[in-house]
Amino acid sequence: MTRAKGRWPKADPDQGVDDATLLILEWLGEQGVGAMIRIDAERLREGRPAWTFAAAGGPLSEGIRADGDSAAECMSRALVRLREAGLAVPF
Repeated sequence: MTRAKGRWPKADPDQGVDDATLLILEWLGEQGVGAMIRIDAERLREGRPAWTFAAAGGPLSEGIRADGDSAAECMSRALVRLREAGLAVPF
């Protein structure tokens, strides 16, 4: 999978999003959004982005997915996608 095609939103791993991940997930649940973050051991062994965030339901008209090489990168991309979908995540 190539990242040159613009599929990946810009991420800012220095914003400390990894510290707020559980707060973000809890806030999403309070909004009626089911969400999770996971790591895929097979993709990790293959050198592919192993972290995945997925969310659906509540005010989201369609599901959201974001992948990354680290939990922080994954969540940073997820925040971009959630905000693009109209959710003003307060973190």
